[in-house]
Amino acid sequence: MLAAVSEQPTEEQGGHPGGGGREYRIGELAKTAGVPVRTLRYYQERKLLPPPRREGRIGLYSEDHLARLRMIGNLLDRGHTLEGIRELLSAWEQGRDIGTVLGVEKAVTTPWSNEVPVTMTLAELAALFPGEVGPESVERAVALGHIEVDGDRVTHWSRRQLDATITLVRAGVPLDAVLAAGLELQRSMDDLAAMFVELIATHVVGRLDDRDIGDRHLGELTETLARLRPGAQVTVEAGFARAMDRQVRVALDRLLGRLTTP
Repeated sequence: MLAAVSEQPTEEQGGHPGGGGREYRIGELAKTAGVPVRTLRYYQERKLLPPPRREGRIGLYSEDHLARLRMIGNLLDRGHTLEGIRELLSAWEQGRDIGTVLGVEKAVTTPWSNEVPVTMTLAELAALFPGEVGPESVERAVALGHIEVDGDRVTHWSRRQLDATITLVRAGVPLDAVLAAGLELQRSMDDLAAMFVELIATHVVGRLDDRDIGDRHLGELTETLARLRPGAQVTVEAGFARAMDRQVRVALDRLLGRLTTP
């Protein structure tokens, strides 16, 4: 992961004569890496960057420092936090393969939802639900995480869910009732997801003794999480469909009972 740069050192550039690779003063390193000096100092304070070699009062940074700065920049671009990067670098320093560690991180944090968001104006949203969209309903939808409002623009997190809501409202279900049901559904889904995460944490991750975890074990964990992902989604979808079958039959029986009662 830590590739050396190929430029030859010079005295003017801060090179260290007599071998040992090119070295940089702090300003030179910051300029070469494309980061402000204050950012470089901040990385040092957070233990993301090792201290420089000292010659008197002058700190000299090596090509490894430059490579690490570039790695930090790449990880930040991929959405990692500084704390997460610090842990990844710590794992690398302990002999772990960062690619393997990143594989586990990706398997765990890749979004499960493939929903496509949809953006429109507030007026366009109101037109989809005539007479039902007001400040309170918008605030409620925001609190539930269904929409995000930016000025006059509204983004709904899922086109499919928006279409389902429109269908329910046009069938006669009030929007407030749909939002209330959404809150209950969200709570149930949170409980279900927490139960699944607990199963994985206990029976997959928990069985790995920290002292024995190697890159091979991390690779196996990544593969296991990837295999479990579609299974969990199918289980929930199939279970909900079966529950709907039961509940629809019960409701239909009640309706037929009312119709046939003299």
